Amino acid sequence: MKKILLIEDEKNLARFIELELQHESYSVTIAHDGRSGLELALNGQWDMILLDLMLPGINGIEVCRRVRKEKRTPIIMLTARDGVMDKVMGLDSGADDYIPKPFAIEELLARMRSLLRRTDSIEEKHRDVLTFKDLELDVGARTVRKRDRTIDLTKREFDLLLVLMQNIGRVMTREMLMDLVWGYDTEVETNVVDVYISYLRSKIDDPGEESYIQTSRGLGYVIR
Repeated sequence: MKKILLIEDEKNLARFIELELQHESYSVTIAHDGRSGLELALNGQWDMILLDLMLPGINGIEVCRRVRKEKRTPIIMLTARDGVMDKVMGLDSGADDYIPKPFAIEELLARMRSLLRRTDSIEEKHRDVLTFKDLELDVGARTVRKRDRTIDLTKREFDLLLVLMQNIGRVMTREMLMDLVWGYDTEVETNVVDVYISYLRSKIDDPGEESYIQTSRGLGYVIR
């Protein structure tokens, strides 16, 4: 049974979501404020966190950032704010997906299933160590090392590098990367791939040296 942490201050909505998730055979724990939600998130083992953006005590963005410093738990952010910058802030803080209120429970369940499938696929099917030149990616430990140092990557950056290193020599289009890393149902534009490739390069490349990740103009990206 998958364990879900729901951090939502609207008690009626939280109860509704809890009942629907229990009907789908999820185990649900609820926190109604950011501080207690953060404590539960950091001290418990969860398969997914559903996190409201506007919370008393500590807001959802800050909760997400603090969780991401210590854990890779999948996070879907729930919010009544649907502006582009709100989505960007949510995703940049480490959320894996973003769903605006009001939402149909069927859509939330579908997004949860999609995210859990991606997480299970990455963690269960690829428990090994991948190498390219002096770059070493440990899939099970979710760590990246270059020579004698560890490179600190966000969950999204790690997943993106993982896909590229699983396909060395193969050009991966932006659409393929979006599907494998963000999910087919994401609302994020494909140009976000370019942004994250830039983040990755800034962390793994040596100044003045050829990038590990090469651009195939008009197509996408490749490690070779």
